[in-house]
Amino acid sequence: ALRVSYLRSGGRDPTMLDQLLHLQLEATVLEKETAGLRRGRRMAETPLAVPAETPGTGTHGLDAALLAVELENRRLEDELLALKVRRERRADAGSRAAQRHTQELARLQAEVGMLRCHTEQTRPWLHPSVFPHPIGPPLPP
Repeated sequence: ALRVSYLRSGGRDPTMLDQLLHLQLEATVLEKETAGLRRGRRMAETPLAVPAETPGTGTHGLDAALLAVELENRRLEDELLALKVRRERRADAGSRAAQRHTQELARLQAEVGMLRCHTEQTRPWLHPSVFPHPIGPPLPP
């Protein structure tokens, strides 16, 4: 859970990820040991208990290999999750940038409209009576 949380929050430090993987491995080993102790106690309490396998039979090697495969799968799943989170962040950043551009365009268009309106209101309108009279006769067509 710590590792997934670290990746989701954008953590990418390989040293930290390695430490988290090591902690996860230790926790898994401890959980298996305590589960084995509980299973051994329950088996000893039952009247027809089947003897537990001895450590030298090779199951320990298989357990270690299975644990290594599980940890590698988890690491790969975490890496996939980190990639998905990064992709979503980039998509979010792109959509936010597009939204900002759209807002800026709308603001600029509104400003242009206001300037047009302002220039139309302040433009000096000359009445026809104010225009100077022509000096010479009108030109022939």
